[in-house]
Amino acid sequence: MTTAERQRNAQELTRPQLPAELTKRGGCPFDPPGELTELSGHGRIHRIEHNGEVIWLVTGHDEARAVLADARMSSDRINSPRARALISPELHAEMFPPERRAGSFIFMDAPEHTRYRRLLTGQFTVRRMRDLTPRVHEIVTAQLDAMIEKGPPSDLVQDFALPVPSLVICELLGVDYGEREEFQRRTSRLLSLDTTIDEQIKVSADLRQFMQSLVREKQRDPGDDLLSGLVRDTDLDTDELTGIANLLLIAGHETTANMLALGTFALLEHPEQLQKLREHPELTENAVEELLRYLSIISMGVSRHALEDVTIGGATIRAGDTVVVSVPAVNRDESQYPDPHELQVDRPRGHHVAFGHGIHQCLGQQLARVEMTVGFTELLRRLPDLRLAVPADEVPLRTDMAIYGVHALPVTW
Repeated sequence: MTTAERQRNAQELTRPQLPAELTKRGGCPFDPPGELTELSGHGRIHRIEHNGEVIWLVTGHDEARAVLADARMSSDRINSPRARALISPELHAEMFPPERRAGSFIFMDAPEHTRYRRLLTGQFTVRRMRDLTPRVHEIVTAQLDAMIEKGPPSDLVQDFALPVPSLVICELLGVDYGEREEFQRRTSRLLSLDTTIDEQIKVSADLRQFMQSLVREKQRDPGDDLLSGLVRDTDLDTDELTGIANLLLIAGHETTANMLALGTFALLEHPEQLQKLREHPELTENAVEELLRYLSIISMGVSRHALEDVTIGGATIRAGDTVVVSVPAVNRDESQYPDPHELQVDRPRGHHVAFGHGIHQCLGQQLARVEMTVGFTELLRRLPDLRLAVPADEVPLRTDMAIYGVHALPVTW
């Protein structure tokens, strides 16, 4: 295999594992791809051959939860059979050196994952997240004040949806606010589906260097932030702390930012639901859960590989096979949700998988809920005449990114 071929194979590791027609949004910006919805109607787990690889696509709710809760389904994408087959040992070592793998617990199985998860659970308590609510409210209010003072029109992404969770995660980790734009830029490049392997390696190294400096600062002079708590209360070394901080920084702002922007877009395009929420603000927490279910920004799915032969939903998945849980399809499973393709802000809360399921369920989900609840409540209260400033079909969608959403949301009031 030539160097160019190895580079192309390495690029495949960062690309969607499914055909584009099953992952790339089209038509209604809030719905899963039509081909995915059609496939879901013909079963709950599907054997797909794509680029010479067998992939099991899970679209049923119960089957998805079974996969995500099964210890025989590995999250270790770095050392998966697919990764080992696609790239050489030399390139694997360059892409995933030990210092980069340290602390990357979302790509680990027990017992390594268990160790990290236990240490972090002590920092991500429900009480601590709720105690952050007043500070989240201050950040939301300050962003809205600035937006209103500047006057319409406004890009809701740049002026509200992105700054709010970015500033909150800075607060949580003890990152200087002045560094926000720089880590946002680097994170965006990492999540772009167009980023080359060489650029990914460089951006990852730059982010690690940035976070390592922060970790060493906390080791010298810890404060009362989450990262300082990990420094004080655990035996994690510098590489582990750096890896964990990187994960939390990236996950802590990109997902919530896109939910705030795309959620606002969805509400503006469903005026009867928006009006119901304006008239009954006590529904906001419920509406957040419905938006998480309805929008499912993890469009590429959640990947696992089987450590041994496993039977799920009547299908026998062989050891080494790749399994992809399609979050958009699972969250629209009609066996779980009546009229699943309708947005209903007063829908009774169900067991969506927007935050995953099982031992890898999102640690920061309570914080995300607080940010979205406060964000939507204040946005709709302060701007009762909020509306799109452009036709809906001119809103640029993030179909080129690993996390779905909108690149911009021009609004006026």
